[in-house]
Amino acid sequence: MKRNIVIATLTAAALATGGTVAAFAAGDDDATATQRQTSTGAQVVSDDDSVDDSVDDSTDDRSDDATEDRTAVRNSDITAADAIAAALRHTPGTAVSADLDDEGDDIGTWDVDVVKSDGTEYSVDVSSDTGKVLKAHRENDDDNDGREDLTALKGAKVDVREAALAAAAKGTVTEVGLDDDNGAVAWGVETVKDTTHGEWKVDLQTGKVAQDRDDHDNDGDDD
Repeated sequence: MKRNIVIATLTAAALATGGTVAAFAAGDDDATATQRQTSTGAQVVSDDDSVDDSVDDSTDDRSDDATEDRTAVRNSDITAADAIAAALRHTPGTAVSADLDDEGDDIGTWDVDVVKSDGTEYSVDVSSDTGKVLKAHRENDDDNDGREDLTALKGAKVDVREAALAAAAKGTVTEVGLDDDNGAVAWGVETVKDTTHGEWKVDLQTGKVAQDRDDHDNDGDDD
């Protein structure tokens, strides 16, 4: 939102001498008086609140995420680590993600993605009440995501289940999966604790948990 304030101050002294007069402008009640020096007696000052609006939108988005996550968590007795273990017993392979559905008919159901050694992807739904596998189906992998995930995990010492267990110290895990933002591959984990939605990175080699830098920058909070 932009407010344009036109300041017009002309005095007989300024006209006669061509000297400088001080102009003061104040916007709405929340605006700070701003002093400007002008030799013409008129100036346009722009007050840009777009940054504040962006921060407010980001805060609202995180609040919505936390609300949806809390709703899903209340319907779940099975943790992310439990769901991943159940999915792998049913469909052996490499688990690359787990997501607790927070909307629609499947709210509270864990969706676990498993990749076979040949790159074939399977989606396994696990009940958040009983931990039993509800269904599993093969994904259409036209973009070779499965093979790319296996390549990214080559040499990793921490698997997705271990990442979920590590991040559980920060809150209830609602989502975990590979994250390659900023060119560095790590496990990305989302948690909810009380009214707070958190995002974390778990190192593939050490299992160290750190707050997601992007999320940290937006919140302005220190971990």
